[in-house]
Amino acid sequence: MAVGTRQTEITLFDPLESPVLEAEIYRFNVDQYHRMIEQAILPEGERFELLEGILVKSMTKKPPHAVATGLVSDALTAALPDGWHVSVQDPVTTTESEPEPDLKVVRGQRRDYVDRHPGSADVGLIVEVADTSLLTDRGIKKRIYARAGVPFYWVLNLLERRLEVFSDPTPSEVIPGFRGRQEYHPGESVALSLDGRDVGRIAVNDLLP
Repeated sequence: MAVGTRQTEITLFDPLESPVLEAEIYRFNVDQYHRMIEQAILPEGERFELLEGILVKSMTKKPPHAVATGLVSDALTAALPDGWHVSVQDPVTTTESEPEPDLKVVRGQRRDYVDRHPGSADVGLIVEVADTSLLTDRGIKKRIYARAGVPFYWVLNLLERRLEVFSDPTPSEVIPGFRGRQEYHPGESVALSLDGRDVGRIAVNDLLP
């Protein structure tokens, strides 16, 4: 299937850095993607993300990835103040993308989003658990979240057993990114910040499987 073939290419290459691959790609907008879902055009039982207009098949999660996702969810839920909740592997809608991050901290209650997915303005933090997806999470995913103005982006790097924290997005840059980057290791803790204030600290040991 054509979509499955593209997935392997997107995992290995960045379209903005590969003119040959760029010439082969047809980009969908978010409305087209939603219509494809509504009309059941995409294969049943398959999960996709829309990343900068490209349909990317979601990777299979290995056991350490699944365990880490649960640990992060538990730690964030325990630290959150009222008015926020944790969403696991659900979409966030941006201008040109609809990724499904492993976790995100969303403003309000779950029933606030019955008619739409959260947008970037509703999100205080996005977390990706990275093993085989590390290049994608540091590359196209980071660019998407920066362009959308997500204030904090965490990459839980299972390969090197550390937490990479990106902050202060630069959405207007030619290649969006984050001005701030810090690493946290086992034995250290990281601040959870929402709406410009620290609401708690989370131990890195509590996040790693």
